[in-house]
Amino acid sequence: MTTETTMPTRRNFIGGAGKTLSLAGLAMISGGCSYAAAPNSASATSQDVEILNAAIALEHEGIAAYQIAATSGLLQPAVVDIGVTFQGHHKGHRDALIKAVEQLGGTPVEEQSQDHYIDALDIASLKNQEDVLRLALKLERGAANAYLGLIPSLGNDFHQVAAQMAGDEAFHAAILGNALGEPIPKTPLMFG
Repeated sequence: MTTETTMPTRRNFIGGAGKTLSLAGLAMISGGCSYAAAPNSASATSQDVEILNAAIALEHEGIAAYQIAATSGLLQPAVVDIGVTFQGHHKGHRDALIKAVEQLGGTPVEEQSQDHYIDALDIASLKNQEDVLRLALKLERGAANAYLGLIPSLGNDFHQVAAQMAGDEAFHAAILGNALGEPIPKTPLMFG
């Protein structure tokens, strides 16, 4: 006996890609869903551009979050150094995604104002280094899950870059979790 399952389309996946999404929001959209590969067509290319632009928006958010944290006065110098390194990784992700959008003939999404990110990330609620690290950990875990969710949603040419970025984000999450003293998870398959 077979059960017919309706698979979300790539269009449904990106639903509101024109709106700014948080890393956690994209992770919730993509996490646990399976997407049917769309045929290689102008529509699929357009959808890839929209998905990649949503990822660029998230990288802009990550870059801004690390910049805000670095200048907050809440972090020890060694923690600032780690954050700046992670920010550099996010800049590399953004640049790779921008290149992909341009290769597809699209226009990369612009970054928002610093004030936008301050409000969107509720920076006013951060009172100490632990608060900053917990926000960074939440964003990095969300990013890892988001990129894992993007892999089946993108056309064939962009699977590898999404997988590489998911690996980077999982690495960032592991470092941040360790810094916060979180125990090593007992169960496998922590992301995705």
